Amino acid sequence: MAMLGLLAGLTACDPNRVFEQNIDFANYSWDVQKKPAFTFAIQDTTARYDVYFNVRYASAYGFYNLYMKHTLTGPGGPVGQPLLHQILLMDPKTGEPKGSGTGDIYDLQLLALPNQHFAKPGSYTLTLEQYMRQDQLPGLMAVGVRVAKHVEKK
Repeated sequence: MAMLGLLAGLTACDPNRVFEQNIDFANYSWDVQKKPAFTFAIQDTTARYDVYFNVRYASAYGFYNLYMKHTLTGPGGPVGQPLLHQILLMDPKTGEPKGSGTGDIYDLQLLALPNQHFAKPGSYTLTLEQYMRQDQLPGLMAVGVRVAKHVEKK
């Protein structure tokens, strides 16, 4: 619940945000059977969107990275192919945690699907799976999804 408050506070003033939700894991461990799904509505099909993944983790997490697969479905069925992402949670050389945090808990937001176009208005569901070849991933506390209208950099 703390992550929801923290991330909501960080993005509360963002007029481009369309959706943001985070799901906490029981016992701060991501079980391979747990596949968080995030459903959001798209009305404006002329706009482009940036889709971010949020990860909250403890410095005691046993790896420097996280392999995560996403599947996106929309009003017309699957949108694109499922994609595998490698998220670097810590610098592979120094072991320095990435993201912002206090103590030994860190929050990282990664741009996963930049400049995404949604062809049909309606509900879309993005499902995340951990892909680390280990049934339990202790130290992963929560994952989430943020969708925001894409803004061209000047």
